Order: sequence, then C-alpha cells, then structure tokens
Amino acid sequence: MEEINKDMTINDVIKMHPASLKIFGKYQLDSCCGGTQELETAAQLYGIDLEKLLEELRASAKEGN
Repeated sequence: MEEINKDMTINDVIKMHPASLKIFGKYQLDSCCGGTQELETAAQLYGIDLEKLLEELRASAKEGN
C-alpha cells in the first residue's frame, strides 16, 4: 500500500485509511469542504506542522486504527 505523503489529498488518505478521520478531526481538517486539498496545502493554510501530521497519519495507518 502507498505511504501517506504530502501530495495526497485529505480524501485520498481517508479512502485508504478510514481511521485517519480521528486525526483529521483533531486538527479540525474536514473531508467535506477541504477534502480535496493536498495535505501540504491544508497544513500551510491552517498552521499545522506538516511533518507531525504525516507522522501521526502514518502511525495510524500502520497500526490500522
């Protein structure tokens, strides 16, 4: 399975790993209005540390939760 990267959209990640919704919720990133944004763009727009977000998403995907 493809590793989560900064060029994926929020919706891409959710499709691959539905449990990632918890992490997006933590950062108040939604899949409705902002779901088509790439992770890098969303992080910049909302002042989120991209590397930390990617780390959390990848860990969640690896654990399957």
